[in-house]
Amino acid sequence: MPNMLAGRKILLIITGGIAAFKAIDIIRLIKKAGGEVQPILTASAQEFVTPLTAGTIAGNEALSELFDLTRESDIGHIELVRDADLIVVAPCTANFMAKMANGLADDLASTAILARDKHVIVAPAMNVKMWSAGPTQRNLNLIVEDGMQIVGPDEGEMACGEFGPGRMAEPETVFAAIEDYFYTFGENLPLKGKRILITSGATREPLDPVRYLTNASSGKQGTAIAAALRAAGAEIEFVTGAAEVPPPNGVNVTQITTAQDMYDAVHEALPCDVAIFCAAVSDWRPKEVGSKKIKKTGDGEAPSLEMVLNPDILKSVAALEPGERPALVIGFAAETDNVTEHARAKYERKGCDWLLANDVSAKTGTFGGDSNAIVFFDDQGHHEWPQMSKAEVGQKLANRIASFLKQSD
Repeated sequence: MPNMLAGRKILLIITGGIAAFKAIDIIRLIKKAGGEVQPILTASAQEFVTPLTAGTIAGNEALSELFDLTRESDIGHIELVRDADLIVVAPCTANFMAKMANGLADDLASTAILARDKHVIVAPAMNVKMWSAGPTQRNLNLIVEDGMQIVGPDEGEMACGEFGPGRMAEPETVFAAIEDYFYTFGENLPLKGKRILITSGATREPLDPVRYLTNASSGKQGTAIAAALRAAGAEIEFVTGAAEVPPPNGVNVTQITTAQDMYDAVHEALPCDVAIFCAAVSDWRPKEVGSKKIKKTGDGEAPSLEMVLNPDILKSVAALEPGERPALVIGFAAETDNVTEHARAKYERKGCDWLLANDVSAKTGTFGGDSNAIVFFDDQGHHEWPQMSKAEVGQKLANRIASFLKQSD
């Protein structure tokens, strides 16, 4: 990889946690690669790393005060963001993640984040129970939807003696993400001018006015993919069914209910450069939908349902003629057993260019969870992506799409 950091300016926000010492090594790696670092330390970060240490290693004064009269005369927190090519938060505590997710701005670091117009890489670090807590995971989803990139956390032993996910990614891993950003996105947004269609969430097939058939898809993976592609400059057409998370900012949203609704919305949104079918679409629907609530009968017998097939959205787009067909058609396969075997059959049957398969059996927690493990299929065969956050899956897929389209142009 060529040296993409020479002359680049990175705004490094260090928040308060035992992993703050790793930020010093990140500064060294950036400096060695020819980059410039402007450190910002929160008040709690200074309990672990002194401004003198961070500033000396960076070669720039480490800042911490929001009301610094010498800088605020030039609206300093705005200038810090304008001068930067990239913002990195490492380590990022649960508290600071909550500030970022909810737009709080009560110190220099959080104000800089709120005023940002640059890409943000976040390296979370916290106790395993804090990481897995519901509020933290909700905040994580919010910052991903805002286009921030997550690196880590790793699984391992904590300073408190507990074991699990929450350890900050190693400095080399964070540095690799910084390099990758500038290599892929830094000079020009690689997907600028590209129009990408994404389906997400779950369809609902009505039985009567109050009941429907659906599935447990949360929409988190589709949302994470859309956020990563939007951050790369793409125009996103986001066709979504029911979901636990809202669509990311800056995308064109079409809300649907049934599989037929989604089929119609997808074909109306064409043409596009790339189509990604991440939604969990019902294969069948009831042949007849009750006009009134279906009532129990006196004999206690359950009603019988006759089912019919829904339109195959992925296959219909993959089969379009050249000129109408997107350059890249990507499907997803949610499987509960024999994942690779079943996904390979689906890949061959659907006619898509790539297919991402995942195990959604109850033991994995993929449906509704925040991580995913992928088996990726293309015309070269298949290979496995290790377990990673859904945000990282989105980023990895965005990188691959950008590389494919660059080679195709």
